[in-house]
Amino acid sequence: MQSVFLEDIDADTYAAYVAQAHATVIIPAGATEQHGPHMPLGVDAMLSRAIAAGVARKLGALVAPTLSYGYKSQPRSGGGNHRIGTTSLSGATLSGQVEDIARSFIGQAFTKVVILNGHFENYQFIYEGLEIAVGHAREAGLDARAMLLSYWDFVDEETLDKVFPDGFLGWDIEHGGVLETSLMLLLHPEKVDMSRAVDHPPAQLKPYDVFPEDPARTPASGCLSSPIGASAERGQLLLDAVTNGVARAIEAEYSLPVEALGAR
Repeated sequence: MQSVFLEDIDADTYAAYVAQAHATVIIPAGATEQHGPHMPLGVDAMLSRAIAAGVARKLGALVAPTLSYGYKSQPRSGGGNHRIGTTSLSGATLSGQVEDIARSFIGQAFTKVVILNGHFENYQFIYEGLEIAVGHAREAGLDARAMLLSYWDFVDEETLDKVFPDGFLGWDIEHGGVLETSLMLLLHPEKVDMSRAVDHPPAQLKPYDVFPEDPARTPASGCLSSPIGASAERGQLLLDAVTNGVARAIEAEYSLPVEALGAR
């Protein structure tokens, strides 16, 4: 089966794909950010790329190279930008990068552009870049459309109950916790060392931020909740939920023809 990754195919094959009515490009967006002592810095980028690939196989889409630097980690959702290993972009830089990339794909005749976000803090800045890119393209008379999704928004209640049998405490403190660790144990088990996972209560975060950031406000592990309880089995539940949910959303918004599904 031909690869779904854009960088793996030649220019002629790529041009033939773009010429098809259902041509869809999915751009994974992540970050380079600490995820505690048990996981690598590239978790957000690795997960968004893997999930995008699963979705692309269902839809007959292509996956673009991953945006691997994201907006600044926030203490209340990622541990904080001050933490070693977290290497970030400003909001303006991220928005500008997204705008340029989206405009380039639209200029190559992609009318269906998707960004699949895997880093909590990215969302509004990606939104800004996509809105500008699509606006300029439509002003120029191009039939441009884009979608922006964060994969965790497609985890349904039934899956949450299975993955978090003791109760789900919210996405904002899932940084380095059960969700990301379970997906990594499924997709990249060789990159996870559970012997180094730190078990501690969920972070008790105040509903405001302070400047400069105070490291004492978040757990020393860099995780906002414990990864203990993560497993590849739970990762499979999560992966199935998000790939199916994201694929259905893209199919519905873009009215993809039935023959496009599973074409690649």
